[in-house]
Amino acid sequence: MPKFKTKSAAKKRFALTGTGKVKRERAYKSHILTSKTRKRKRLLRQSTTVHVADEKNIKRMLGVG
Repeated sequence: MPKFKTKSAAKKRFALTGTGKVKRERAYKSHILTSKTRKRKRLLRQSTTVHVADEKNIKRMLGVG
């Protein structure tokens, strides 16, 4: 079987956790920040995990499992 190339876009946006979940950064943090509350901007700084329904496709793009 040939090796699969990792998708460059995926490796820039996602990372795997120690337990095998896929970590991602939150969206909506790049511009028009004046209309967003302090609390909302603070929460947007934190990373989160990808939804279970999308995990399989993202792992395939990353070349894992």
